Amino acid sequence: MTPADTPASPPASRYPARAPEQPGLPARRAALRLLDAVIRRGQPLETALHGATQGLAPSDRALVHAIAAETLRRIPDLDALIDGATPRPLPEDAKARMVIRMALTQMLVLGTPHHAAIATALPLVDGGPRKLVHGVLGNLGRANVVLPDAITLPAEVEERWNEQWGVDMSIAASAAMASRPPLDLSFRDAAETDAYVETLGGVSLAPGHVRLPADQDVTALAGFDAGAWWVQDLAASIPARLLGAGEGRHVLDICAAPGGKTMQLAAAGWRVTALDKSKARLARMESNLERTGLSAAIEAGDALKWEPSEGADAVLLDAPCSATGIFRRHPDVLHRVGPRQVAEMAEIQAALLARAADWIAPGGRLVYATCSLERAEGDEQIERFLDVRPDFRCVAPAPGVLPDGIAAAPEGWVRTTPATLQGAGGVDGFFIALLERT
Repeated sequence: MTPADTPASPPASRYPARAPEQPGLPARRAALRLLDAVIRRGQPLETALHGATQGLAPSDRALVHAIAAETLRRIPDLDALIDGATPRPLPEDAKARMVIRMALTQMLVLGTPHHAAIATALPLVDGGPRKLVHGVLGNLGRANVVLPDAITLPAEVEERWNEQWGVDMSIAASAAMASRPPLDLSFRDAAETDAYVETLGGVSLAPGHVRLPADQDVTALAGFDAGAWWVQDLAASIPARLLGAGEGRHVLDICAAPGGKTMQLAAAGWRVTALDKSKARLARMESNLERTGLSAAIEAGDALKWEPSEGADAVLLDAPCSATGIFRRHPDVLHRVGPRQVAEMAEIQAALLARAADWIAPGGRLVYATCSLERAEGDEQIERFLDVRPDFRCVAPAPGVLPDGIAAAPEGWVRTTPATLQGAGGVDGFFIALLERT
């Protein structure tokens, strides 16, 4: 056989085969991508999660979310530990700082063994200061450091809230960040409240409401399959409560998805038209309505351009906002939202208020709500509106409408903060005003 007849050997690959990554490392890489999307690009955590976790198993996606969310919740306290263990402060935006934050979160919050947290941290800084990262984590681990019980707020947030509300509110916010929010359920039939308090072992702070401890398997609770209730923070239930019984009257629910307030209104006898510009969120609303057996006319559209086809007796405007009031569930807002974002949202809210006001006939009512702890999106927004619309007045809630422990302000509107119901599990931060056209 001549050399030409010799079978050719398979060509060697130009690139060596890539060694499989160590277990757990893909999830840590995804968590680092997710934190970068939130901190550097300003994306909401829940929005960026899908892109950051492509190709991961559901259990790994849950781990990615837990690492990122708990890191965001505790950044100032994590940084205090890091800065106390380094000879020179690491730059705020240094990759090594974020990797150490993540590893400390796993060690001190999530219960990951120290060796596993370090082993999955070092490959994230390949080509960088591996020795520094290893040394800081090793030293802090051997020192048995712990995080404080009350979580430190980002300095700019604490300063802003102290100026608006005083030091006591910021102290309450720090405590709220450190505890898991309870699970609040809103019921289709308020008459079933007492029965479900007994069945579920919870407490009720208002008709049609039951509060349970955090971290429940929602789908396994009695009444879920029957559509008897939906998950909704107690404060978030107040806007629809202010409108009372519908008795067949027509209400426009603006920026309505995912539908908690729509379901409340439908259950209270209103004929509801629900508008939202997010088709994905409207799909969730349709699923929620189907499960609960409630009905509403659903329309997709931008409220700044959309026009109702008929008049309305009431409008509920749950306006888009900074969402700083839901920080204990979404800690990323404290790192994404500042004065510029608040001002931008306030402009949108003012425009939406102006449109919604024109859809109300004399004697009709408009509820304005935001899940914000910023005065510009609440008190100041309504004060400006009433200055330019003297045909509206703010109406105090009727007796017995508000949940136990929540009271209206002297101006008639309702403001919940981290200090509200603090001893009973707290509520999200909301501003709600009931306005009547004269």
